[in-house]
Order: sequence, then C-alpha cells, then structure tokens
Amino acid sequence: MGITRFSIVGVVLVVAVLSPIVIADNFFLSIIGDKAKRVRRRRQSCDLYEGRWLYDNSYPLYNQADCPFIEQEFDCIGNGRPDTAYLKYRWQPSGCDLPRFDGVDFLERLRGKRVMFVGDSISLNHWQSLACMLHTAVPRAEYNLTRMRDISTFTFPRYNASLMFSRNAYLVAIEREKVGTVLKLNAINQGQNWKGIDILIFSSWHWWLHSGRKKPWDYIEEGTALHRDMDRLVAFEKGLMTWARWVDFHLNSSETNVFFQGVSPDHADGHEWKDSKAKTCEGQTRPLLGPKYPGGKHPAESVVEKVIRRMTKPVHLLKVTRLSQLRKDGHPSVYGRGRRQLVDCSHWCLAGVPDTWNQLLYANLLE
Repeated sequence: MGITRFSIVGVVLVVAVLSPIVIADNFFLSIIGDKAKRVRRRRQSCDLYEGRWLYDNSYPLYNQADCPFIEQEFDCIGNGRPDTAYLKYRWQPSGCDLPRFDGVDFLERLRGKRVMFVGDSISLNHWQSLACMLHTAVPRAEYNLTRMRDISTFTFPRYNASLMFSRNAYLVAIEREKVGTVLKLNAINQGQNWKGIDILIFSSWHWWLHSGRKKPWDYIEEGTALHRDMDRLVAFEKGLMTWARWVDFHLNSSETNVFFQGVSPDHADGHEWKDSKAKTCEGQTRPLLGPKYPGGKHPAESVVEKVIRRMTKPVHLLKVTRLSQLRKDGHPSVYGRGRRQLVDCSHWCLAGVPDTWNQLLYANLLE
C-alpha cells in the first residue's frame, strides 16, 4: 500500500506572491492568546474524540483542485469519483464543538517553526491535507515544495514556516545486511532527522502487516536473535517501545511538541461494519454516523495507547481511530492510483477524513 512515487521530485514550485501585510505582533499574540483560553475552557469537560459525523453543507474545507500538489492517489474527484456526499460530513464531539479550522491563525502559530510528519503513506496523506488546508487559507502567498531523499518540505516563506514529511514506515531501522534486509526492532537510524523539529507527528502501522512480495524485509531482528517472522502485533509493540525510549531519552519536551497519529483503519471487509453485502469499501458513499463502530476497538490502537502511557515525556495521542473507522466512505476505492484496476481502502480522499485529523491537531495546539 506504500506510495513510492511523488508528483514533484527534486524541484521547487513558486506561485504568485502577495505583498506582505504587516500586522503588529502584539495584536496577533493577543488574538491567539484569547482563542487558546476559550478553547481550554471548552475542553475541560469535553472529549473531542467522542462524537458522531454530521452532514454539513458548508464542507469541505477546501476544493482539492486548488491544491495542484496533491498526489493523484488522493485526488478522488480528479480521478472521476461521481458522488460528493462524503465531502460534506463534519466531526461533532458529544460535549462541545471542534474549533473551526483557521489556517491564517495556524500559520501565525507556526511562524518561524518546523513541523515534521514521520511515517508511511498515511502520513503523506495527513501531511498533504494540512499543506492544502494552509495553502487555501492564504492562496496568494508564495510556497515552495521540495524533496531531498526521503524528506519533502512545503514552505511558506512569508511565515518562515515549514511542513515536512519524512518517509519512515516502521519508525525503527530497516537495513540491508549480508543475510538480506533486516527489520531491527531495537534500533533507530533516522533520529537525527527528528532533532530540532518544533512539532513532530509520528505514525506507523500499515506496513507491519505486509507479507509476500509487499514485505520489504527478509528477517526481523530482536536483540541478537534473527526471526524469519513473528506475530506482527507483537513486533509492532516492540518496535514502538524502541521509538518511545528514543523520544524519552533524546527529545526535550520544552522545545519539541510530540504527537502520535492514532492508527488509521482500513475498510477491506464489510463484515467489520456488519454489512454482509459489502466486500470492501468500494461503492460506499455514506459514513456510519457513530458514535460506536460495530467492529470494536482496533487492536493496534490498544498497543499505541499502552506504549504512550508508559512514556516519561508527554506525547499527545491524536485518537483518530474510531472516528476514522466510521468513515468507510472516505477511501479512494477505485478512484485512486489504480483507476478501477486497484481498490484502495487504506488511504483517504482529499478533501476528506485527514482534514478532520488536522482540525484535531489544531485544537490540541490551541491548548
């Protein structure tokens, strides 16, 4: 399911520049501070992740055609998807309202900062969603989009703000050795990329399930032992514990805000949502409204929660799993990369569900 192709490789795109509007810093700081206080008061007795999907004709938050950098795989409308109701659903928490996304305010908060998404192509999905939400908030502002090796960077020069994506599906090391390619459950080899970043958003899960030709490793290394294979959920937990130890030891929580994007579910089996007629997400045009998901809690979600609870440094868990489980309608299905030859029930259409993940990220940053 990993996406190895980027639409833009090793180039810089520059769009029209709008003359900077100079606004006093203390005015913005006052607005930002007041908004944060209001959000904290609302959140005292509210769980943003408990709720249901409501139809809202003011959605989506942007037109995907205004974001030419979106990967073809996520551009469901551009790939011919005929239905549009899936674009119109808004997440409504049970005890309060999710703050409306304010891209200009978000960029002010990011002024002079760097945000990095670290993970697989689901993180790419998440990163491109945020880039589009911010770009459409300031459509005439200059932006640069570059890629060097496995790191892509979307920059807003006016704000000196960068959104970065680092492709790292397992978070732990995977290296070529004499015996073959080895997935090392006890090693981190890209940690240097994470140091000095202001906001880190980690994600991992889907690649842990790959088998056969899609599996990129020959052995799993645990300590000094090499395994041909092992229970993937167990391997995921061991790898995640290595990541957690690295974060606890190497990152300063006063300098780096760390998030973990909860497990993104797929919808490859209709029996999970009690629809015996649905083999996959293909043809699904409406969400399950919620609040409960018939298939129950995702097992990898429990692993993530357990590992984060044991950490000594604060990590904010974006608990997007259940609300995303309800969105069986939100995947590219046959309107992704395969153009009816492949059914993609793992990634998400843009505009779509990852926009809600970023609204939740924004709400957390407001605190």
